[in-house]
Amino acid sequence: MATVTVTNSNFQADVLDSAEPVVVDFWAEWCGPCKMIAPALEEISAQYAGKVKIAKLNIDENPELAAQYGVRSIPTLMLFKDGAVADTKVGAAPKTALSAWIGGAVA
Repeated sequence: MATVTVTNSNFQADVLDSAEPVVVDFWAEWCGPCKMIAPALEEISAQYAGKVKIAKLNIDENPELAAQYGVRSIPTLMLFKDGAVADTKVGAAPKTALSAWIGGAVA
């Protein structure tokens, strides 16, 4: 399963109302570190298919959600469980670290 794109219009349904945990990647087109972790997130999405959903939210296109969740630097990854933020990771990290963080959260 590939990453999904979330926006103001589908955030409630795809993230907050999701039956499975969702990792939201708050990113922007101009962000170098965001682009660096994007391929790793795609691979992790396939690795954890059915256990966790990986979603991408462009902060330039959805500034209200970034402000609502206090995103001050990107990339910021937030893990949502049962409609609430369960954990947050700020900054780029290698795939092994991202996978371990997400795997630990959904185990």
